[in-house]
Amino acid sequence: MNPWFAVLPLVLIITVLLAGGALALIRRRRRAGVRALLGLNGVLMAGALALLVSALNAAPATAGTGGAAATAVAAATDGSDSSGAALIGAAIAVAGSSIGAAIAVAYTGSAALAAMSERPEIFGRAMVVVGLAEGIAIYGLIISIILIGQA
Repeated sequence: MNPWFAVLPLVLIITVLLAGGALALIRRRRRAGVRALLGLNGVLMAGALALLVSALNAAPATAGTGGAAATAVAAATDGSDSSGAALIGAAIAVAGSSIGAAIAVAYTGSAALAAMSERPEIFGRAMVVVGLAEGIAIYGLIISIILIGQA
């Protein structure tokens, strides 16, 4: 079992307790509570960075010592640096486009609901605008499929 998975529940419990303590501290002393939350965010960011570095530096797993499988794995991992970068690029493309689409749908959806409350007959046109905003996420998904295909 990977040691990261064994430690993860403990890290989550400690994070929730520390965040709750920081929020309680904000209610009493605002400045000290904000400093505590910023410190907690810094510790979590450092841990996430350490996890990312260890994941990027990890050697690929093999299924054993025997023959053809080990040769196929070795042949597939020759370009692992470029494939890892392509996969990270695909993740960034999906995450960025999804966040952008969420923001766009939030604004267009609220405007469409406000307009439909005054004139219900414009439902179709309002949903087209919301659908166009959701298209941003589809573009990111297409880019990620292209990147994964090249990896």
